[in-house]
Amino acid sequence: MHIPDNYLSPSTCAVMCAAMIPVWSIAVKKVKDEVTKVKMPLLGIGAAFSFLLMMFNVPLPGGTTGHAVGGTLLAILLGPYSACISVTVALLIQALLFGDGGILAFGANCFNMAFILPFLGYFIYKFIKDRVKSEKGEYAAIAIGSYFGINIAALAAAIEFGIQPLLFKNAAGQPLYSPYPLSVSIPAITIPHLIVAGVVEAIFTVAIFAYIKRVSPGTIYEGAKQKANAIYGLIAALICLTPLGLLATGAAWGEWGADEIKDVLSGGNALGFVPEGMKNGFSFETIMADYAVKGLPDIAGYILSAVAGVAIMIILFKVLGSLKKNNAGNLPGQ
Repeated sequence: MHIPDNYLSPSTCAVMCAAMIPVWSIAVKKVKDEVTKVKMPLLGIGAAFSFLLMMFNVPLPGGTTGHAVGGTLLAILLGPYSACISVTVALLIQALLFGDGGILAFGANCFNMAFILPFLGYFIYKFIKDRVKSEKGEYAAIAIGSYFGINIAALAAAIEFGIQPLLFKNAAGQPLYSPYPLSVSIPAITIPHLIVAGVVEAIFTVAIFAYIKRVSPGTIYEGAKQKANAIYGLIAALICLTPLGLLATGAAWGEWGADEIKDVLSGGNALGFVPEGMKNGFSFETIMADYAVKGLPDIAGYILSAVAGVAIMIILFKVLGSLKKNNAGNLPGQ
C-alpha cells in the first residue's frame, strides 16, 4: 500500500499533501495539549510497532504481497490523533531511509495509512464497543475496526492509482503515471486486502492488544500498572522475526520499479511500455533501500534496518518528551 514516487502525478501528490496539512495540524495540537510528558514516549513505541508490522510482508492472491499497518491498534492504545502522528513518523522514516513509499507521495501514503486507517478503524471500534459491553464485544470491535480500517485505506490507494490514466496522458494517449485504470486498480488492490491483508491486520491488532492488556494494562487503562519492559520485549521479538517478511516473494501491487513495470502482466498481457512520468520522474536514493545493507546477507540487513528504524523513532519521541512541559492531560481516547 506504499505508493512509490512517479505513480501519482506531482499535482495529485500536492493535493494529497495539502489534504493532510490540516490533519497534521490538528493532530499535533491535540498531542501537545492532551498527551502528558510521561506518555509522550508511547508515541515512539507506537511508531515502532507500525514500522515493524509493515515489514512483515505476506503473500497475497495474484502473486503480490501486502502487510499490516497497525493503525487501528495505535488508535485504540493512544487515541486516533496520536496514532496519526506515530504512523506519519513511521512512514517518513520508511521513505527517507529505506525507500519504502515515495517522497513526493508521502502525503498520499499518510492520507491512506495515517489518517483514513486509524480514524476509521477507531470509530468503528468505538461504535461497536459502546454497544456491546463485554470482553468478547471489545475484541470483536477491535477485529472489525482494524479489518475495515485497512480495507478502506487500500480502496483509497486504489482510487488514487486508478484516476491517474484518466487525468494524465501524453499526446499519444498513453498514461504518464500509473497506467492502470480504476477497473484494474480497485480489484487488484482491494480483493487481496479483503481476503488476506485485512485478516492479517485484524489478527495482529487483536493479538498485540491482548498481550499489552495482560502484561501492561497501564498502557491502555489510566491508573493501571504499566510495564514498559514487557512492551520493549515484544518489540525486540518482532525485530528478530522481521526476516519472515522476506519469505513473501514479489512486489506489492503498484510498487514495481520503472525497469519492471513494462513487463507486468495485467489480464494476461504485459504493459509493454514505461510511462513517461515514471521514466523521467523524481528519483531519490536511500541509504538502506528495501531494508538491505550492502555487503550483508538479506536477513542481517533486514534485522539491522528494523533496529535502526525502531531506535530512531523511540529516541525521537523520548527527546520530544524531554522537551515537553508537564501537563495533566490524558492520551486522546482514554
